[in-house]
Amino acid sequence: MARKTPENKHRLSPETRRRLYGARRFLPLEVQKDTDLRLQIDVYFKDPLVAKNNPAAAIDQNFFVPWEPGLRDGPTSARFAVVDYDATSNTLEAPAVWDSKANAFVAPNGRILDENTSKLPQFRQLSVWATVQHTLDFFESGFALGRRITWAFEGNRLIVVPHAGYGENAYYDRQSKSLQFYWFDGEDGRIFTCQSSDIVNHEFGHAVLDGLRPCYYESVLPLTAGFHEFVGDLTAILMAFRNNDFRKAMIKESADLAGGTLLSSLAQEFGNAVIGQPYLRTAANKLTMSDIKNDLQPHRISQVLTGACFDIMVRLFGKYKERMDQRFKDNPKSKPSLPNAFWYTIQRMQMMAIQPLDFLPPCEVAFRDYALAVLRAEEVSNPTDPDGYREMMFNVFVERGILDEADRASLLEPDAVFNRPELTIYHDIDSIGASRGGAYRFLDDNRADLFIPPNADLIITEIVRAKKLTTESRQLPDQIVVQYIWREDVALEGERFGRFAGERTSMLCGATLVLDQNGNQIHWARKPGSEELGNSREQRAERNAGRKRREAFLDALAARIKSGMIGETVGGELGLLARAIPPFGFNRVDGEVRFQLSPHFAIHDDIEDDDIGGRQWQVSS
Repeated sequence: MARKTPENKHRLSPETRRRLYGARRFLPLEVQKDTDLRLQIDVYFKDPLVAKNNPAAAIDQNFFVPWEPGLRDGPTSARFAVVDYDATSNTLEAPAVWDSKANAFVAPNGRILDENTSKLPQFRQLSVWATVQHTLDFFESGFALGRRITWAFEGNRLIVVPHAGYGENAYYDRQSKSLQFYWFDGEDGRIFTCQSSDIVNHEFGHAVLDGLRPCYYESVLPLTAGFHEFVGDLTAILMAFRNNDFRKAMIKESADLAGGTLLSSLAQEFGNAVIGQPYLRTAANKLTMSDIKNDLQPHRISQVLTGACFDIMVRLFGKYKERMDQRFKDNPKSKPSLPNAFWYTIQRMQMMAIQPLDFLPPCEVAFRDYALAVLRAEEVSNPTDPDGYREMMFNVFVERGILDEADRASLLEPDAVFNRPELTIYHDIDSIGASRGGAYRFLDDNRADLFIPPNADLIITEIVRAKKLTTESRQLPDQIVVQYIWREDVALEGERFGRFAGERTSMLCGATLVLDQNGNQIHWARKPGSEELGNSREQRAERNAGRKRREAFLDALAARIKSGMIGETVGGELGLLARAIPPFGFNRVDGEVRFQLSPHFAIHDDIEDDDIGGRQWQVSS
């Protein structure tokens, strides 16, 4: 099908478009499309297999990404650079070419890249770039984080390699600053992982979370690795929902959402080819925290939280339909259609799921931390909660074992939405938010009140100001997000630490403190240390919580060592895969050993049945 050009498309001169670009945040989305401030690009809804089995969900011709003045061949933009190097054949493919006159990317022969050129490598280059460009635009919008996102590495461009080589692989690698997508031959032909929007968005979700919380890579706790996989899956699911035609196809498949495989499955083509299943992982599961209590596999662990979010979405959809049935009971013809109801649900779910990421602690995350962040963010944006969303979400988290019934009163009873932090020394919020130096002086002057050990070498890892919106596009109070950490020295004593016995490491401690523009406390997520703080009841409780963290840290590290999951540091400047890649690496800094997550996770759920110490590691999608 040829792409249709809207009759009301306004062709602007390059100079006029550049000037209009400066005011783009004030322009409605449709105006941006009509004035070429949004580029229309053909991409697969999910992947070629879904397109084959579901013609209505084949090529997305209503997919738009932000235009910017600096677009170049590759494609290359301000935040991404596509480099199509295939390590298997040692070839560098010619890039998609930016044609400013046509306002489109074209093949080397000048042919515009659209669904009719889907067999060309340049189409795949454009498709993967458009997917991550589109997803980043959402994450930075007011309906999500409401601010620019930085990467976890030095530099501002994430390298995207669409045909990295032969293999059943795809991964994000901080060291090479890249997303690597591999290809392989399946029973029905060649599979390109870069053509699956699920896989691309999943791996990009890793890059986003790594940028938001780079210290998570230094956590050995299974839940932190599982949370990384959850954010990847959540990104894939939520971005799939943003397409109107795809939502209609999902509603047609299952009117109550709960029974639809299009809705809950990820990477169908890849899953079929690799493990003989219609998907890699599913959101429609019944796993609870007790089911993964002793599990070390991040993919399986992540499904508890992914399933909880899926449950919330289904119940949110049901609540909205009930409200509309009641509202339009005397005039049912005026009631919003199921696709419109689903779009409301998705908008609400996107805000509920993504905005709380700013409320997470900086150096380690448990699923409970995320549940608390979700409930608090909902309280800030919807304090009166007339529809009972918070109680509904709380009940889901309890059913999954993420929260306890004993938390009900403290989390759901009415209370002041904002509280002034009880601090000894006042600092103006503008001076706190102006720089890391200003934030450090504020924290240092109030160490005792903030449970920061007096001798801890405090590090401000990030300070940002976010401007978020509600689903009704109302401006929320500004959020000044301050992340700070310190290192607590830990000795590895005993045989359980294997070859690392007798060495020293460090446990990261710290907090994320979120304030509004008036200096009121919005949220405070802490990961305490075990050092002495003082004799007050609160300080003793904080120290005891830190001691429990220390014990859990040592137990998790010992379990990783025993299972053979810690190996030599992997990766390189090109981000090429080694034959054997452990889930954890390590290096030595300032006389101590530091452990870190590998960017490569095993794809199979049966790793515990393998000889882990000697297995040939595969990587995840």
